[in-house]
This record gives sequence, structure tokens and C-alpha cells, in this order.
Amino acid sequence: MTKKDETPHRRSTDVSAKRMPKQLYEKELFSLQAELVELQEWVRSTGARLVVIFEGRDAAGKGSTIKRVTQYLNPRVARIVALPTPTERERTEWYFQRYVPHLPAAGEIRLFDRSWYNRAGVERVMGFCTPDEYRRFLHQTPIFERLLVEDGILLRKYWFSVSDAEQERRFKSRLDDPMRRWKLSPMDLESITRWEDYSRAKDEMLVHTDIPEAPWYVVEADDKRTARINMIHHLLSTIPYFAAARPPLALPKRPQPTGYERPPRELSTYVPDHAAELIAAAQARSAEKGGN
Repeated sequence: MTKKDETPHRRSTDVSAKRMPKQLYEKELFSLQAELVELQEWVRSTGARLVVIFEGRDAAGKGSTIKRVTQYLNPRVARIVALPTPTERERTEWYFQRYVPHLPAAGEIRLFDRSWYNRAGVERVMGFCTPDEYRRFLHQTPIFERLLVEDGILLRKYWFSVSDAEQERRFKSRLDDPMRRWKLSPMDLESITRWEDYSRAKDEMLVHTDIPEAPWYVVEADDKRTARINMIHHLLSTIPYFAAARPPLALPKRPQPTGYERPPRELSTYVPDHAAELIAAAQARSAEKGGN
């Protein structure tokens, strides 16, 4: 891979000026999601195994893209893998060991929201691994991934690229939003001051792990709508799926009653009807305004 997905301190232009129109985005997204449902059925019916890796800068839009990918999929088939910090025991294991149990069996899809590439990024930059562990990772990763591919796993790797200006804008947006503030951690904010360190780590990672059997695909992600459309469209284009035949389904006729009687309602504990209270309060306010 010769093209770099970002340069140090690359400044973005006004994202809103080149943002994909919402109506066009929603129409195309729904069409692609319908194809993802067909892909899922193909995976299930043929026993295929699919692994999709989502990597990139903090706030690059990986999570929101995964959300759109899985929106209409069966969670029993397509599962998200987002592992926490390794335990003390896991730190003593072979590095890839904690990821192997999460690989798919026949008819399954696994979406890795970050993956074994943590070692090439945050662990390398923040000093959470030794130089020897890092060099061993760069040597073993192509071998590990070739083994996966040789065994029949479909492996796709996406790097979400975001400019420093857009990343900072998203961080500020999360700081001001109590519903999304949980997405920020001190480690995330540290990525601002270590931008060039992360750039160098990413460049070296691509040099060693961008292999023909499992290439990296870079997704320009300053506009999240464009990034989602491009990533999903590309994923679908790389897999030779087809519309799998499904058995015809028809609703059966409901049988005639046989004397069953439902127990009295007072014998069960029901959730309070908070919605009814809200409706009544809204109607009362509306009537009060009408009376005035």
C-alpha cells in the first residue's frame, strides 16, 4: 500500500460543505443494508465464515459504521467483538490467544471493533508492550492472518482515516453531549497530543501487515455518511455472495378456542403505564392552552 491515509496535522476543509446529502445517503444506505441481509443469508446457508476488522483513529466513525452494518442483521449470526483491557492472565498468553475464541464458526459473521491491531497502535504508542513484543507482533500477524485465510475464513480489514481537525471537532462534540460523553476517555484525549506518534505507528503497521492475502482498505472518514456508504459497498463487492434460496413461509390458520381462560390480571404484576400518564398530561396542557 503506497498511499498514506493521513499526513501529520492534515487539516480538513469544511465537512458540511462536502457532506453527502441526507436523502441520498439514507436511500443508498437502506439499499446496501438490504444487500447485507442477503449476504448474511448466504453466509448462514453456505457455512461461510466472515471476519471484518474495523480499525482507525479514535472518533473516526468505526462504531457508528458497525451499527449501520448490523442494524438489520440477526445478532445470532453477526456479532460484534469489542474486547476489554486484557486481564493479568491474558497478558501472559500468546498475544493472539484471546482473540481466537471469538473467530466465527460456519455460518457466522464477526465484526471486530478494534482487534489484535491494538498492539500496533495504542500499545505501541503508549508503551503498553515491550519492543520485543511489538516486533514479534509485526512478524507473526501476517502468518496468523494467512492461516485464517488458508482455513477458509473471509478476512476484511478496514482502516478509518480522519483528519486531526475533524477528530478534534468530534471530541468537542462528545464533551458537550451528556449522552455521548461516555465515549471519551483520558486515553482518547491523549491521542491528540500523540497524533504524529500514532501516524508513524500506523505507517509501520501497514508496511508489515498489508499482505495480498489480507490487504488493508482505507476509508476516508471525515464525512461519516460517505464513510459508511463506501465501506459497506466495498465489503459487499469483495464477497461472491448470491441470493440464497429461502423456504416459503405462510402464516397458519389460528385454531378454534378450546376453552382456555386467561388468569385474572390482578394476579400479575404489570409495568406502570407511564406512557398513558405522559399522554394525559400533554392533553391537559393542550386543553389549558385552548381554554386561554
